[in-house]
Amino acid sequence: MMGKVKRYVQLHLNILLFSLTGIFSKMAAIQYEEKGLHSRLLYFFITLMIINCAIYAIVWQKVIKNFSLSTAYANKSVYIIWSQLWAVLIFHENLSLQNIVGMLVVFCGVLVVQRYG
Repeated sequence: MMGKVKRYVQLHLNILLFSLTGIFSKMAAIQYEEKGLHSRLLYFFITLMIINCAIYAIVWQKVIKNFSLSTAYANKSVYIIWSQLWAVLIFHENLSLQNIVGMLVVFCGVLVVQRYG
């Protein structure tokens, strides 16, 4: 049981890691919009995006060995929930009712796959 919990924690930490790519991407876009190609922070955030994606890809390959593909990819949809969380906490965006319903649908879908997949 603890081994299964540990595998799911690793899976979701890796999905959390991947969600940081969206933050770096948006920060790069903000820098580009404000200062164009002359912004050093633009290149800093692009570099963070690339490094983050490389780490994610390597870890993802190791983590999904412990899951069926349907389970791994169903859980990957939790990325949407992390993205919404970052949008609110970091970028002070508003959540609409549609966003909340969408996140609930994703969460329920993951639970269904966990239970029956």
